[in-house]
Amino acid sequence: MSMKISNPDKIVFPKQKITKQDVADYYAMVSNMMLPYIENRALSLVRCPSGVEKDCHYRKNPDTNSDSDVVLVSTKEELLRQVQMNTIEFHIYGSPINSPEKPDIMVFDLDPDEKLSLAKLRQGVRDLKSILDDLNLISFLKTSGGKGYHVVVPFSKTSSWEMFSAFASNVAQLMEAKWPTRYTTNIRKNAREGKIFVDWLRNSRGATSVAPYSLRAKEGSTISTPISWTELNKISPDGVTMANFTKRLTNDPWGEFFIVKAKQKLG
Repeated sequence: MSMKISNPDKIVFPKQKITKQDVADYYAMVSNMMLPYIENRALSLVRCPSGVEKDCHYRKNPDTNSDSDVVLVSTKEELLRQVQMNTIEFHIYGSPINSPEKPDIMVFDLDPDEKLSLAKLRQGVRDLKSILDDLNLISFLKTSGGKGYHVVVPFSKTSSWEMFSAFASNVAQLMEAKWPTRYTTNIRKNAREGKIFVDWLRNSRGATSVAPYSLRAKEGSTISTPISWTELNKISPDGVTMANFTKRLTNDPWGEFFIVKAKQKLG
C-alpha cells in the first residue's frame, strides 16, 4: 500500500477490534474489484471519525451538474485518501459524471419487515428476478450488508431520469400487484408489516446506493458484496464481513456485469 494512514491503530469497529489500518488494507485489497463500479461517478460517503459506534455523518455530493466539491475516486490512491479521511461507506450516483442525465445502473433494494423470515426474503429476490427475466433484462445480486438484498440492472443507454425512474416504479408496482400479501411499494414502516418493501426510489435523480464492495458502518464489519444467484440460499444479507471476505478474492460473481451493461438498453 503506497499511502500512509494516520492514526492506524484507531479502533473503527470496536467489537471486532478492527482498526483504521485494517479498513485501509481491506480497501487496498479490493480496489481493483471495486474501482470499475465507482470510477467516473459522483460519490456520497459515510465518515466515522470516532468509529462506527460514535457519530458518523453522511457526506452527500452536491448536484452533479455542479463542478464544485464533487467527490470522484478512480485510483487506489484516491480510494485510500478517502479512508484516511475516515470514510467507511461509499455510495454511488446512478449515472456517470460525464452523462448525469443518463442513468445506467438500476438498483432494487428488498427491505423486509424485521419479523420476516430469511426464506421469504430470498423468495422475494427470486420473484423480482422472475419479473426482470420476463422483461428480458439480465440482473445481478449483492448483499446489502444490512437487512436486505440488492438486485442491480445495468444499462448501456437510457433516455432520461424520468423514464428510468418510472420503469423502476412500474417493476415494483407489478411485483406488489402480482403478490399483494408479500410486497409493498409504500415506504411507511407500518405498511411493511409482514411484507417486503420493494425500494425502487434509489432510481430517482439525486439518489444513491451503496457501492459494490463497500463496507457498511455497522457493527460486524459487513460488506455489500456481489454474489452469484446460486449463492442466494447460502449467504445472508449481512453474511459477508471483513473476517470472511478474503476467500472471495479468487471469485468474481459479477464477471459478466460490464459485458451485459454494454448490450442492455432501456428506451
